[in-house]
This record gives sequence, structure tokens and C-alpha cells, in this order.
Amino acid sequence: MVESWVFTDSAVPASAATALDVLQKRIEARRLEIWLTSSRGRSLAIITNTERAMVMLLNDETDPGEHALSPGASSSSSGFVLANGQHDEYPDEDTVPLPEAMRIISHILTTGAPPADAAWSIDR
Repeated sequence: MVESWVFTDSAVPASAATALDVLQKRIEARRLEIWLTSSRGRSLAIITNTERAMVMLLNDETDPGEHALSPGASSSSSGFVLANGQHDEYPDEDTVPLPEAMRIISHILTTGAPPADAAWSIDR
């Protein structure tokens, strides 16, 4: 069975192309924490400050998951606003530039896994 994805606030399955369009519109509307859920029960989280994004893939609610990396990045970025209003700051090493995040997200939605050339941390 092919894994399908939906935004957690919608029951409509999202193709990779549709999802990227919706993501862009939500980011432009300053909705900076976005979650998708798969038909296999996995979750894909995107938290952004509009320049960088933390991209996390979790197997279930209790899974510490895995996330995209920018190896060697040495500073940190703020402006990551969660849905509950909390403002976070993350090391740049634990986030990726937004265009790279979109590439990674598209690949995950299409294949179920991050691209082989993306730096990735398994946090389990």
C-alpha cells in the first residue's frame, strides 16, 4: 500500500505538489508550525521562521523521531512560533534553509523517506 499524507487539520490527502503549495500559503499566512499525518500513522512536522525550518519525521506520538540537519552550521535562529504561541530558537545545525526543507518534504511525501543526500539525524 502506498503511504498517503493529510494535513492534521484536513481529511483531504495531499500530493507532494499540493502539499508544497499549501505549506507555502500557510507560511505566508504566518502559520509556522505545520503537521501532516500519514496513512501508516507517521507524522511529519515542519516548524519554520520563514527562512529556516526544522523538519521532523516521527513514527508515532511517542517516537523521538528524526530530523533534517545542516552540518557545520554554528549559529542559531529564533522566530520559530509554535501553534500554542510559544517562540522557539534552534541551533542552525538542527534546521535547514526553507528551500531545502521543501525539497526534503517533497521527497518524504513522494517516497516515504528523506533524500539520500540530505543530512539527517536519527534521534531514537
